[in-house]
Amino acid sequence: MPFQTFHSIRDDASLVKIPAIGLELAVRLPHDASDGALTLMETVNAPGFGPPLHRHTETEVFRVMEGEYLYEVDGKRFRAAVGDVVSVPGGVAHTFTNLSASPSRQLVLMLPAMDAMKFFVGLGEIMAAGRPEQAVLNAYGAAWGVEFLGPPIKA
Repeated sequence: MPFQTFHSIRDDASLVKIPAIGLELAVRLPHDASDGALTLMETVNAPGFGPPLHRHTETEVFRVMEGEYLYEVDGKRFRAAVGDVVSVPGGVAHTFTNLSASPSRQLVLMLPAMDAMKFFVGLGEIMAAGRPEQAVLNAYGAAWGVEFLGPPIKA
């Protein structure tokens, strides 16, 4: 399907919740709306939570909309607050954690696109009973080109 005009309103987005990593995620622009060029997500991270250290081929661009985060990108740690933009090249190990006392929110752009809804629904299913062993995560991630490298960082 060629790139098309797409209009997403707040009520359109299906919310994916993964309590094991304190994540609520809504896909605002799905992969197929851009002919695979990009995916846009809105994420909410619970205080003290973030994803495991990981890498994938897609470039990610994060814009902090609420709160403050501690990022680790390619072994370097730094803080990002409201209005900040963080770009993570494809193939680079990265993670982050919400430093705020309340939920924090980001817009996340993935280039090229991935079927984020399908990926995160599946990830939520394998994390339904808590964070599994790294080997289980990597078995799931392999089909997506995602390698899980370690636990989330702590503040």
